[in-house]
Amino acid sequence: MFKTLRRPLGWLALTVLSAVAVAATDVALRAPVHAASILPPGALAPTDDQRAIARKIGRILEETHYSREVIDDGFSQQVFQRYLEFLDPEHSYFLASDVQEFSLYKDKFDDMIHTGNVDPGFLIFDRFKQRNRERMQYAIGLLSSQPDWNTTASYDFDRDHAAWPATQAEMDQLWKKRVTNDALSLLLAGKTWPQAAQILRKRYETVIRRVDQIKSEDVFEDLMNAYARTYDPHTSYFSPLNSEEYRIQMSLNYEGIGASLQLIDNYVTVMNVIQGGPAAVAGTLKPNDRITGVGQGAAGPMTDVVGWRLDDVVQLIRGKAGTAVRLQLLPPGAAPGSKERVVEFVRNKVTLKAQEAHSELKTVTGHGRTYRIGIITVPSFYEDIAAENAGDPNYRSTTRDVLRLLEKLEAQHIDGLVLDLRDNGGGYLPEATALTGLFIPHGPVVQLRDRNGHIEVLDDPEQGPAYTGPLAVLVNRLSASASEIFAGAIQDYHRGLIIGQNTFGKGTVQNLVPLDRWSDQPVDGQLTVTIGKFYRVTGESTQHRGVVPDVLLPSPIDPKDIGEADQPNSLPWDRISGVPFKVSTGLASVPSVGQLGADETARTRHDANYQWLVADIDTIEALRGQHTVSLNLTERRDQRTREDKTMLSLDNKRRAALGLPPLSSAEQIDKGKDKIPDVILDQAADVTADMIALDRSGLPIEKTASTNPQGS
Repeated sequence: MFKTLRRPLGWLALTVLSAVAVAATDVALRAPVHAASILPPGALAPTDDQRAIARKIGRILEETHYSREVIDDGFSQQVFQRYLEFLDPEHSYFLASDVQEFSLYKDKFDDMIHTGNVDPGFLIFDRFKQRNRERMQYAIGLLSSQPDWNTTASYDFDRDHAAWPATQAEMDQLWKKRVTNDALSLLLAGKTWPQAAQILRKRYETVIRRVDQIKSEDVFEDLMNAYARTYDPHTSYFSPLNSEEYRIQMSLNYEGIGASLQLIDNYVTVMNVIQGGPAAVAGTLKPNDRITGVGQGAAGPMTDVVGWRLDDVVQLIRGKAGTAVRLQLLPPGAAPGSKERVVEFVRNKVTLKAQEAHSELKTVTGHGRTYRIGIITVPSFYEDIAAENAGDPNYRSTTRDVLRLLEKLEAQHIDGLVLDLRDNGGGYLPEATALTGLFIPHGPVVQLRDRNGHIEVLDDPEQGPAYTGPLAVLVNRLSASASEIFAGAIQDYHRGLIIGQNTFGKGTVQNLVPLDRWSDQPVDGQLTVTIGKFYRVTGESTQHRGVVPDVLLPSPIDPKDIGEADQPNSLPWDRISGVPFKVSTGLASVPSVGQLGADETARTRHDANYQWLVADIDTIEALRGQHTVSLNLTERRDQRTREDKTMLSLDNKRRAALGLPPLSSAEQIDKGKDKIPDVILDQAADVTADMIALDRSGLPIEKTASTNPQGS
């Protein structure tokens, strides 16, 4: 069923980790640092292992990152500022005097990571923890009396660039407004003041409890990421726990019972049961069940987990396939102290099917006939590397799954195909080249340049395409990295049409570096380090600029707020020389883009759902510039009424055009049975049908040079 999917050898050079270099000083790095602690009694402190890991991280960043930047005093000041922003991004906890006091260490962050003496980072966190408790206790105290709803005051909720409060009185005033706004939001949602006060008291108490549950590894992870993100937005440190979560997202599987959990009001609560997992097979675990205890094996002691952190409970429930775990459950709605039940599961491999590639068939009527358009949605570029290395012939990957879906759709005699890469943030680079190989003649897909300036060209691993019919690729602002490699290659080869919104603009390549060579598990965590930049076969970089669609479609995502160019410390755009490649010809080529755009514009004038989407986006755009809100209840209610009327008017206009009865209130919009369809996907299918019709009509194929239409 599956074609052989070969991996380019060049990728091996990029993914073989520098274990020799890391191992050479591993013993020395394990030596503890002895220094007088500046931390107060009872404060979280780094472990000797974390001190050693910090030194290792600093050395790997300096020796392997693409930018070749040295961690010196200038770099230290950037890390210092970034760490403060990690802890207090809205400048609502630290006082200006705190920041001034911390500035003693702003030139020391380079020494900290080189020596492993990272105590100042933990000292700053300890102050944050203190200020957090003070703010929550102050907020709870404000709930003893009802705010003045007739005030003329306003609340500035956008504090990213605000100064830290200079005095305690200024901080108190800020939080008085913040609590008033929190309460006002609940009143607008139909709560009474006593109900709002009760909800907020519980919310603020929960914040205190969550901060008290923070562990040393959490502080260390944030601190190390302050260093990593100062290099660029995509260099990151993952703690051992988050390393496992990263592996799960890349492989789409883990060993456990198959349940999605969330922490709600002190209880780890079942949100849904994953199809095919042990819990779904047993049928004894239901959504909204609350987990109060976890026991290992058939007879192990039951551990009470009420009030625990979510990730700690998850770690108790997960485990090796074939082992048993017992859950003690409190039914939905039952009061604490009610009778609980115990269910037992045998853990097994769980596949996250909702995140796999999947397909559907759409029919489009136009140009005097009906077209069958296949849709394949690719949420990410994933691959179960462990299963592949173990020789499992059925290992999962994006390319293998798409190939299977292609065969299924072609058996249904599709006229054209849309590959939906919206919100696909990337993943494994080999999957991007392999997936491209399913659609283009054998040839180069992407170029990689490392920190030494060496350029490597990665070809697709297939000798011939698996699908040669009409193709469109649907992208949006959240399509990034591997998605941009794929879309860029399809566009450069003139193999298909790119539809949607300008993509994210991430043109960098990361390497995954485990920090413990002695273990198969990431017991010390791992780094993703930006080691290179990728370029299209034309030599153009997607960094900052992304891939520009051939046919633009509207999107509620604001490109000014989301994108690589908006990320701090992102690497600059540049270009290199292109490489030879053969442009596609024939039915699969892209006909006149101008004609397709004109047809799209004409059609959407009469599409009620499309016009509703455009109007809704305009409404959202009008609100984006708002940075303050009134704290006057009457004004806010009037504003909410106006917004609801606008929403209702827009939706009723859409409904009237579709022959549907009008709604009487804005609340009915989301409750109606006829939900708004995926307007953008429908338009992509329509444009694909237009492309097929134009190509078959004998209109001239647009012959352009093999260069990226973005230009410079």
